[in-house]
Amino acid sequence: MEQKDYLMREIEKIGVMLRAIFNKLIGKKNDFAITLDTQFIYAKILMQDELAFDLPLFLSLDKAESEDYINKFQGLNVVNIEILADILQEIAMGSETISTESRVFLEKSLNLYEHCNAADKTFSFAREQKINDIKRILS
Repeated sequence: MEQKDYLMREIEKIGVMLRAIFNKLIGKKNDFAITLDTQFIYAKILMQDELAFDLPLFLSLDKAESEDYINKFQGLNVVNIEILADILQEIAMGSETISTESRVFLEKSLNLYEHCNAADKTFSFAREQKINDIKRILS
């Protein structure tokens, strides 16, 4: 019972941190001084400090390695993985043009959304819309 409580607290903690990062990025929409690099640095520092999640490493991994990396974090359930994908998509969309760097964020975000679809038994119209939007942008 205590193990289950610990796991639930970890899932909630990761969810709270990811939502805080996402909300911080969304809240900075009107600040034109915030660049892709600045958003990335901010997200990287918070994720490393609070979750021990190495964002640069994660972005450098291929799809299979990314899934293995994600699976090693006990608190990353489908909801939290989708928030992580939202964060990566938001960082990529923060730039005015789709650069090579933005493309990496979008591709990784797409992989995470697809991972959520495979892991979740419930169909999500919102997630499907995000997947279609990213595919449209990347094509």
